Amino acid sequence: MKKKVLSMFLASAMALSVVACGSSNGGADTTASNETTPAQETKEETAAAETPAEPETSSELTDGKFAETRKITVEIYDRGNDGGSDPENNMYTEYIKKGMLEEHNVEVTFKKVPRWTEVDDINNLLAAGEAPDICVTYSYPTVLTYAQMGGVIDLSEMIETYKGDLPNLWGWLGDTNMLWDKDPKTGSVWALEGKRAEQQRIVTFVRQDWLDKLNLKAPTTTQEFEDMLVAFRDNADTLLGADASKMVPFSTSYDIGWRASNIITSFMDPAITDKEYYINGFDDRMVTQASTKEAVRLLNKWYNDGLMWKDFALYGSGDTTEDDMIKAGYVGAFQHNWDYVFRNGEDSINANLKRNIGEDAKFVPVDCFQNSANKYSKWLYSSAGDRKIFFPTTNTEPLASLLYLDFISKPDTIKYLQAGDEGVTHEVLDSGAIQIIAATGDAIQNSGKNIDYTITCNGTYFGDEKLAALSLAYGYAEADPELVDQANKIAMADGLEPKNVNVGEITAEAGVGDTLSSKRDQVYDNAVVASVDSFDSTWDSFLSDYLSAGGQAIIDERTQKWAEYFGDADMLP
Repeated sequence: MKKKVLSMFLASAMALSVVACGSSNGGADTTASNETTPAQETKEETAAAETPAEPETSSELTDGKFAETRKITVEIYDRGNDGGSDPENNMYTEYIKKGMLEEHNVEVTFKKVPRWTEVDDINNLLAAGEAPDICVTYSYPTVLTYAQMGGVIDLSEMIETYKGDLPNLWGWLGDTNMLWDKDPKTGSVWALEGKRAEQQRIVTFVRQDWLDKLNLKAPTTTQEFEDMLVAFRDNADTLLGADASKMVPFSTSYDIGWRASNIITSFMDPAITDKEYYINGFDDRMVTQASTKEAVRLLNKWYNDGLMWKDFALYGSGDTTEDDMIKAGYVGAFQHNWDYVFRNGEDSINANLKRNIGEDAKFVPVDCFQNSANKYSKWLYSSAGDRKIFFPTTNTEPLASLLYLDFISKPDTIKYLQAGDEGVTHEVLDSGAIQIIAATGDAIQNSGKNIDYTITCNGTYFGDEKLAALSLAYGYAEADPELVDQANKIAMADGLEPKNVNVGEITAEAGVGDTLSSKRDQVYDNAVVASVDSFDSTWDSFLSDYLSAGGQAIIDERTQKWAEYFGDADMLP
């Protein structure tokens, strides 16, 4: 069966390659009809150099439209939101479908993929030859694995050939994101990178009403944070009354590397080199960075001191147990995505606390994990490089698919998908800022900022950077704009932006992403719950297993590639 599938992939890839090459010049005959003299050649070359060539457009299109209707399928995440809208059919999908038909004569069908198992599901769809024409994933190794099998279209020629038809896509992503993954040797482009309109990642949240009840100030150092957790633990009766046994001073999930990111970063050498960060940075959970073990040792201490949720490692991605516990009011502090407590309107964490506990019950953002340079450093998202958008070789409509990406990259499209209809999903304030309001029915956005539809744009943009900056604090229904603004500022304070180190394909990364992610979580989870006396042996044992499963091979290849491209340099220019 594998051979049949691979043969199908390869055959499709070859067919599409022929189509792409055949249309690269719009069908024009490039044979010279007259010979020219050297003087004429020089004159023409000078004129050509002075006049930039217009981007090519496709001869298949008339005013941007196909003569005959084309059909494509597009992946959309299904987040399983209770009370959410149908991810395949709602107000936003109808807007996209209508616009694509009117502007390009392309019929769009959405195909949902469970968000929390998206890598497994895309793997299965690709292997079966049933993947959507436009796929999106956070896992570039997944893309590489199928590219090596001949199952992914190389977009390098198409995006240049059809550049004139894709002004919005090129205008929004620019060379940086369009060519983020371009192989420096082969020139292949297996995926386009979405653009992040926001760079914030992780913020620490604490219960303000609990601080007030215990007459505590918001923590500003790691020690003060620990002291606060101890106070929560020791005053469970005061804070929770009959529910004192449900007290969780500090909550986290199985994904320690993400959820405790700011703690882990605070242990990192402030002078870490680009080289060291890159070599160990194939996993943004930082498990192989030199200082991570000591950060986890602190978590291990907290766990054994009864300051952490005992069952955090038992619940996998997509499980709502922790969120339900936080909304019920049993948790004193946690780290998560910078806007996590504000998401989902009336079902947001803070809205639930206000409704279930009282007017004063709420989580507020704090900044308290300082590094050795006394900075609250935290890793940000790169301004470029987000979700990876790729076309499997079963896609027989690559141009229509590129036009789809162009359509959703239009400023007007992004604005509608993020803001919806005035009076239904947003209001416009006197300042001009867009304030998001609670929606119902098919107007509900199943993902923050509707990022599951704006796959080339992640974060508040509204089609305009000034409008986005003006509106950021008002982007969450039922949320206090001042708290949102405070969380945004804390998330960006002393931020560190990773650099794009483009050394081409790291072959050791292909095919091991899922395995290493799982083993990485085992390193973290088992080390945190180990006894204090067995912490070192537990960490070392599980990390060794992680490295032998492919982690060390990636480190070695990245080391070799760095030397090949940058020699003895420790920092990028």
